[in-house]
Parts: sequence; structure tokens; C-alpha cells
Amino acid sequence: MFVPMSADLPIARIDLPTTPRDRDAAWEAIRSPLGRYARPGASMGIVCVTANREEADRVVQDFAARLDTIGIDTALMVWANDSEWHDYYLGESGYQTEAAREYVAAEMAPTGRPRPAASRASLASSLVGDREPVAELLSEAREAAETTPPRAEAKWAVGRLRQFHADGRPLSDRDAARLLVAVETIPIRDRLWDDMTTDNADSHVALWTDLTRRAPDEVRSAPASLLGLASWLSGDGAKALCAVEQVPRDSRYPLAGLVAAVVESAMHPREWESVKRIGQDADFAAPQAGPRNNPVRPAPAL
Repeated sequence: MFVPMSADLPIARIDLPTTPRDRDAAWEAIRSPLGRYARPGASMGIVCVTANREEADRVVQDFAARLDTIGIDTALMVWANDSEWHDYYLGESGYQTEAAREYVAAEMAPTGRPRPAASRASLASSLVGDREPVAELLSEAREAAETTPPRAEAKWAVGRLRQFHADGRPLSDRDAARLLVAVETIPIRDRLWDDMTTDNADSHVALWTDLTRRAPDEVRSAPASLLGLASWLSGDGAKALCAVEQVPRDSRYPLAGLVAAVVESAMHPREWESVKRIGQDADFAAPQAGPRNNPVRPAPAL
């Protein structure tokens, strides 16, 4: 994982490249986006999470040298596995403890980046909750939607979103079911994602995290994809990717593919307006979300 030491650079995540060819392919995938955003004084940290310490040593040193060729200094180089860590600059090692995690959180705070999850599995599990209460109300919500004019339903959805921005209170089961049914309609969904900005991204993350946790599979694609967009916009690429993985495997939902592509390409959130323009065609052209046969797909341990 390549972690920017300032807000100018995007986060980039790749699988651990274990051969020279894989390292070259990984570098080709991230060189352009990182170089595009690099400014004088740009600095990144390299965090290598793997059980293979020997391979991590090679990768960290290799990519630090490569970053230097595009004007990016490496201010932090760290290896970690499930229980240990090593700081290449300080030459210090230790065990992962709560104190160490608090230290990482403190180090990340000035960059405005979210605190890393304890593991990818814990992050994914945090997106799964009790779905039964909403499931019991879906039929009623669908019947109501069929008798409500689309314009009125869109107005209600936008108003309910604004209410959440104002008070931050979780939706009732009935409102949750109604909103989940509403965002199955692409124009309504797009009205809500068009509301996303860097200023309100955290509020969107809170809303769509809650709804993704509560959504049965049949209405899970839209909230999970919207959560992915909001997470990326707030600077949390790991959560963005975990979110799109919540889209049911048998669901062809192009917006999830767009989110994955945006994160994997290390696109900076400040290019949000161009992403929205791309998204106008996403439901007709974007790839299906899911595993990719790509040596530079995001590392599953992050």
C-alpha cells in the first residue's frame, strides 16, 4: 500500500508482486496516476503487508527507488504481518498491539486519512448486519412504490437524504426499506450520488454503511456501490473496495465496476466531477464487479 503523506497524492494498493515481471507490471499501473498528482516535495509511505518478509524487503526497496524517479520521496517504509511489524528507516521491530495501532492512527491523523482497519476481514464483516427487519418490509415498500409517481418518490428520497445530513439519525426500518427500493431506480440513485461532495462524503458513508449492513441481497447492489463511491470520495479506498465486494456475485451492477476501476487506477477524489460524467454511461459500459485476473489488483489483506 502506498500512503500519501499529504492530501495531494492518492492512496494506491497493489497485490504483492513476487517476480520482477510482476513488479514492472505493478509499477506501470501506478506510475502514471502517482506522477500525475506529484508536486515538489511530494512524499509517500510504503506499507507492505505480507507473511513473506524476504519478498517485502525487496519490494519496499525497489518501489522506493522507483518513486524517486518521478519526484516522490519515500518518508516511511514499513512491513507487517498478522502479528509483527518492522520500520525500515528506524530499524525497529515489534509486535502489533493496541498501543501500536493507536500510534498508527495518530500518524495518519495529520494526513486526513481514515484509521486502517485491523484486517480486511474485520472491515468486510462490519458491512454485514441484521437484514431481517428490512426484508420483512420490502414487499410493502415495493407495492407502495408502484402506486407513487416517480417524481414524487425521487423528491422523497432526496428529502430523506437531506434529513440524514442534518440529523445523522439512522433510518427507521420502514424508511430504510423504502429508500432501498427507491435507489433500485437508476435516475433516483443517480440523484443521490450526484449529491456527493468532498464536504458531505462522511455523511454519505454513514448512511450507506448503515443501509448496506441492513440490506437483503435483492436490494444490496445500489447501497453497496454508493457506499463504495462515498468511501473513495472520503479517502478510504480500502472500504470502497470492501463495499463493492458486498454486491451479490450474481448481480451485474456496472456502478460497482466503476468504483473498483476508480480506486484501482488511484484516481484522486478531486476528479469527482469527471467521474460523475463517466458514471452517466456506467450502467451501459462499465465492467462487472468481481475478481480480476490482474496482478495489480488491490491487496486482499488491506
